Amino acid sequence: MKRTLCLILATLMLGCGAEALAQNRQGQARKNSKKQQSPYVEGRQKVRESDFATYDKFTTFSTKSTTVYYTPYNYMDIMSVASSSRPDWGELQPVVNYVQKVSRATMTMCAIYAINPDITNKAEREALAEQARNEALAALDAFNGWKVRNEMRNKFTYKVAEIDYRYFKGANYFNSQRGDDIIHVGMLLYFGSKKKALFAADTASRTFPDIKFLPNDATILESWNPVLDDLAEYLIGNDRKGVLLAGHADNQGTADYCVGISRQRAMEIKKALQLRGVEASRIEIEAKGDTEPIGDNSTYEGRVANNRVSIKIQ
Repeated sequence: MKRTLCLILATLMLGCGAEALAQNRQGQARKNSKKQQSPYVEGRQKVRESDFATYDKFTTFSTKSTTVYYTPYNYMDIMSVASSSRPDWGELQPVVNYVQKVSRATMTMCAIYAINPDITNKAEREALAEQARNEALAALDAFNGWKVRNEMRNKFTYKVAEIDYRYFKGANYFNSQRGDDIIHVGMLLYFGSKKKALFAADTASRTFPDIKFLPNDATILESWNPVLDDLAEYLIGNDRKGVLLAGHADNQGTADYCVGISRQRAMEIKKALQLRGVEASRIEIEAKGDTEPIGDNSTYEGRVANNRVSIKIQ
């Protein structure tokens, strides 16, 4: 009896130990997952160069500051510079001097790029963005390799992000004749361990009603002019923002016809906004055809609701 009781107690203790071990592993896994943060900053950041400290201020940075510094240093040069026996870091030299001097410095390096705004094909833009992300990560990995080879014990965080170049340099800055598909904008640098958002928070966007069209027609009715006036005024007054115009149609016709008339409707709204002073580079259009109905296409009222252009501030 006593032996049986001992066996039961031993079994319970082993069970409790196994359960505790499993819980510990789960807790460690959760802890590790929190540490592993994605290096990608999603979305096209609509921030200006002036949102960050200038390069002159960058040379006098302090870990007590919460400033994010911007330098136009081309991070693609890192791979060749880092492999040199006597690397010349150029505009990045103050950073290198600092991390070599302060062995425990913590720092975030974010390589920022842009896709040429003249490229409007969504699939092409996505492919170029993927290429740009991989290039930027390879450059940062080369810097990290140089840091390790030089036995620097600094804690670095590496990130890459896409910038909307029209906003970063101003709506009228971008030269449409520029041939680069991928623009290496530079780097953002943050020193210290305090949590800090690298990008300025955008203000909340307004909403605007869908602009409706008659069936099989892309003519803007005069009754919608006040909405277009209001939308144009808002965009001109908020030059960091753009607008996405998505054209829609009912299902009366072939798929090609529906896509075509939905695109024509969006283009008519774009032209109307341009006439009111909004730059074309800030207006994107999509042709949805009959793929996103909000009304019942089996009824006249439903089809009327579906013939529209939706407006999304972005």
